[in-house]
Amino acid sequence: MVQGVIHYGIHFIGPLIVALLFFRKNWKKAFAIMLLCMLIDLDHLLANPMFDPNRCSINFHLLHSYYAIALYVLLTCAKSTRLIGLGLLTHILADTVDCSFMLL
Repeated sequence: MVQGVIHYGIHFIGPLIVALLFFRKNWKKAFAIMLLCMLIDLDHLLANPMFDPNRCSINFHLLHSYYAIALYVLLTCAKSTRLIGLGLLTHILADTVDCSFMLL
């Protein structure tokens, strides 16, 4: 229960906080772009089984790999792709929290 609240809180509240703090004038647009970054979970469709509550997504799914995460960090460097990079990294942070709960 706690894990789900934290996970989905980061997925939805995290981008909202980033949008309100750093993109005040266009916070709605920033929030929408960062929410669209949740589409990286489409790579779960390639896994068998598609959903496993005991599996860590980080470095298991293609778009959650360390190489992909490095690309997401690079996306934050350019102003034109910064929102996408921030949205993707927020998503990765939420999934990392999930992985840390598995260690408990």
